[in-house]
Amino acid sequence: MRCINKITRILICILIPSLLLAGCGTKEYSFSYDRDRSNSSFSVAASMKGETLDAFANGLCIATGDVYEGTDVDMSMAVAAGLFDVNDSSVIYAKNIHEKLNPASTTKILTALCALKYGNLDDVLTASENVYITESGAVMLGVQKGDTMTLDQALYALLLKSANDVAIMVAEHIGGSVEGFSEMMNEMANSLGATNSHFVNPHGLTDPNHYTTIYDLYLICNEVVKYDKFIEIIHSAKYNSIYHDKDGNQKELSVSTTNAYLKGDAFAPDNVTVIGGKTGTTSAAGSCLILYSKDQANNPYISVILKSTDRTMLYQEMTDLLNEI
Repeated sequence: MRCINKITRILICILIPSLLLAGCGTKEYSFSYDRDRSNSSFSVAASMKGETLDAFANGLCIATGDVYEGTDVDMSMAVAAGLFDVNDSSVIYAKNIHEKLNPASTTKILTALCALKYGNLDDVLTASENVYITESGAVMLGVQKGDTMTLDQALYALLLKSANDVAIMVAEHIGGSVEGFSEMMNEMANSLGATNSHFVNPHGLTDPNHYTTIYDLYLICNEVVKYDKFIEIIHSAKYNSIYHDKDGNQKELSVSTTNAYLKGDAFAPDNVTVIGGKTGTTSAAGSCLILYSKDQANNPYISVILKSTDRTMLYQEMTDLLNEI
């Protein structure tokens, strides 16, 4: 009997590790893309034989609901807002951060992320006839069919002036078409855990199937700020360059930031430096703003407001939010 027990133990020691190693080679992971969840989009599930892996959220700020305690923020006019301490992985303030809303041109931080990941800054983009956007109030650089510029130049026009026609140039160059690029945007967002969002265009002009959340914008911004070029662009007040028309003639590219903090029209608290960010405004989205800022110790923060009533109130509320840093 002792001999049999000994043999059994030996077989167990051999077989169990072998089974575990075999199993490691057959795991399949897939991100669930649930548009109907009311809980936070950080809970991306990786399916492995019915088990849920929670490690995805490590290092991320997490909040399942509103966070007000310990703050003195007046956010009565904006529909949703959030302030995230990047290094501390904590949510300082949260109001409706998982509510699906129209993002307007804050969309363009995802457009920039896809462009920086899949393109090269010296790529030459050529404008198609699709750059002629007719929506009333849409911000345009004024490019014409056949105009060419580098991706580097296009990103300045995209992020500073918020040029919607240039967004089309970027999308068609990187994704082959607006539809193809939108698929890339959704795949990128999904991979970051921004699963309560859906994007159908690269510029954020109004569409019922184009939406995101405060929390998802935090996740996207948290990724794109890893690119030095993005930081360089959003921290610029102005940019001047030369691009070309279809015949090779020079055209002036001169753009200025829409960010009131960088323009000197709004002032952050003394202990906060606004590095930059992205504005967004449409009748459907209201006034929107996402910022990347740092405190006196150089610690980074991401703050987002969606659907404030107007530009003046937007910056008052954002300054109030930054006071919590």
